[in-house]
Amino acid sequence: MAEKRSGNRLAALDGLRLVAALLVVFYHYVALAVPWGHPTATIFPTAHQAARYGWLGVEVFFLISGFVICMSVWGRTVGQFAVSRVSRLFPAYWAGILLTALVVKFWPEVTSLRGWDTVITNLTMLQAGNNTPNVDPVYWTLFVELKFYLIMVVVMLCGVTYRNCLLLCGVWTAAAALAPALKTPLLTAFAMPQYAPFFIAGIAFYLMRRHRPNAVLWAIVILQLLLAQRYIGYRLATNLGQATAHAVPTWPARLLIVAAFVLVGAIALGAFDRIQWKWLTTAGALTYPLYVLHMNIGMTLIHRFRNSVPAPVLLVSVTALMLLLAWLVHRLVERPLGAWLRTTMRGGIDDVRQHVAPRRRHARPAPTVPHQADGDHSRPPTRAYESV
Repeated sequence: MAEKRSGNRLAALDGLRLVAALLVVFYHYVALAVPWGHPTATIFPTAHQAARYGWLGVEVFFLISGFVICMSVWGRTVGQFAVSRVSRLFPAYWAGILLTALVVKFWPEVTSLRGWDTVITNLTMLQAGNNTPNVDPVYWTLFVELKFYLIMVVVMLCGVTYRNCLLLCGVWTAAAALAPALKTPLLTAFAMPQYAPFFIAGIAFYLMRRHRPNAVLWAIVILQLLLAQRYIGYRLATNLGQATAHAVPTWPARLLIVAAFVLVGAIALGAFDRIQWKWLTTAGALTYPLYVLHMNIGMTLIHRFRNSVPAPVLLVSVTALMLLLAWLVHRLVERPLGAWLRTTMRGGIDDVRQHVAPRRRHARPAPTVPHQADGDHSRPPTRAYESV
């Protein structure tokens, strides 16, 4: 099957990532009462109405992640994928944990540090698996991402092919649809019914990008768009509270989800390939540091200066400061530490291969094919590999 490949970086996707991050920042700084000390409807009467739906930036992240991770695993080994993810995720994350812990320790205005043992456990990014509190509440999404990576590793072990990615979409859709009814904790934990539609749709969009769109892929995307609507009420209640969730309309959330699907679909089909502005690549690089840094640090600053600086000025200033901090972490931490992690992990993987290779050389030889009698022209069976 012919493949559509693009040598250009998808700058539009980087821009969309920053928009998603800013939506989350907007939600935390404008919709929540915590940093301001009282409900924000009186401070930002108009912006507050829109900010209540900013949590949907997380769903946009998951949609983009499905696309990008499917692209990342293609043609890579599990080791190569692990190196790319660890070197990408951990440097800024470690910086975010340490900076947030210090700010919360010395200025416990919006939250308090629950002990350095919690900070140490958070450094593993596995704290949600053993019920350890997050140093910053936004870290919950990282554990969801890690589970998605494990699912993709299973696909890699089976072989990353067009067919296997389609099988993943089908099996995962079924598991996510059945998990709430079966009430099996392990199935629910990995099927992730609330977020699976976004990851799966992202995978389908990448298959469109890599190959070409067809009825099967569009059916997958439309099905995920419909399934995503099922959990809007749940997500509203989780973020705004049950009473507020019943009082606010759901159509803005539905519209944002549709818009995200349309934009990622347009990017997949090449509608924005001509957009290659360099600043979008920089914007994409700032997205992850901004996400892991902004919440507790930014809300602490807002709470501290809320009575001495006009609210609009404070909001813009703190957001700009968080973008600057994200850029500093990207340049001073992510780049050097990420490069060191890549080099170190690759060396470790090469060392493991050197120790494993001698065992393979002493493995039992394959049985020889018996001599064929005259007139017997049949061939020994061979394994067929399907190329897609």
